[in-house]
Amino acid sequence: MRSPFEILEGYERRSLAHAVQLPEKQFAADLWRGVGYRVGTRRLVSDFREVVEIVPMPPVTPVPGAQPWLLGVGNLRGNLFPVVDLKQFMEGRRTVLHEGQRVLIMRQAGGDVALTIDELYGQRSFEQAQAIEPGELAQGRYAHFIDRAFRSDTQEWGVFSLSLLSRTPEFRQAAA
Repeated sequence: MRSPFEILEGYERRSLAHAVQLPEKQFAADLWRGVGYRVGTRRLVSDFREVVEIVPMPPVTPVPGAQPWLLGVGNLRGNLFPVVDLKQFMEGRRTVLHEGQRVLIMRQAGGDVALTIDELYGQRSFEQAQAIEPGELAQGRYAHFIDRAFRSDTQEWGVFSLSLLSRTPEFRQAAA
């Protein structure tokens, strides 16, 4: 008499013998991947390693005496974090908040920070052959945070460094 474990092993062996093998996904060594989003008229991407998560806009409690780009403090699963209007910080114009608004959560020394964006595009992948000079994408305040870009079809995407943003003294000093 076979034990229940031996019977299950037999099922597994027969199942695997008939399983269709999925092709292995081959990623080019020169493939760059990130999260795509829009701030104002700029299409931007940030490295996956810089974006901790993407969540719906949490309820925000305003902070008196803060810079106008600091919308307040949000709470995600019991963790408090600042919520920053990225467009207001970069361009001086407030993001129009809407139902279904998403925020990017980035990590910085001292805790996470939520960044509002105008539109989320999701995962984007680019090959090195698609690399271009950032040009207009890196004008104004963006020049400090965008040092390269990619072209995909007719769209240009600036690579926005969230790690540089988190180390910027002005960003770290939110008191008005």
